[in-house]
Amino acid sequence: MLDIAQIDAGSEAPDFTLPQDGGDDVTLSALRPATVVLYFYPKDDTSGCTKEAVGFTEHLAAFKSAGATVLGVSKDTVVKHGKFRAKHDLGVTLLSDAESDVCERYGVWVEKKMYGKTYMGIERATFLIDGDGKVARVWRKVKVAGHVEEVLGAVKDL
Repeated sequence: MLDIAQIDAGSEAPDFTLPQDGGDDVTLSALRPATVVLYFYPKDDTSGCTKEAVGFTEHLAAFKSAGATVLGVSKDTVVKHGKFRAKHDLGVTLLSDAESDVCERYGVWVEKKMYGKTYMGIERATFLIDGDGKVARVWRKVKVAGHVEEVLGAVKDL
């Protein structure tokens, strides 16, 4: 298991294959030479995660015209992802990491605290991966407001 500090700008992005809603699998390395925006989020249909997914969907055409594919990852099932996409008319691809293997390899499966309780969960984080499979930029402990626009700016700067 990689620790958080090991996935940083310049690192090789860990490859993976995960299922998406609709039944197909997505393999990161198969998307090359496209730029990939890989964002991890805690849970489908919660307020922050919904705002983030809607934001990426609203800017999806701009990401595509800049040559980027946007992938969202959480531990939710593909069935939950499908319901989440339909409810909010989402255009982004949502991947299920039910076993949290990819979350662990990217260092986003972390100990969290809420209301005095400690538990394991996904840290909201985004990784910008260039066409060679290298991590170009990392955002950790993401605040949703303004994040999508910041990531889009970084994609355009690649």
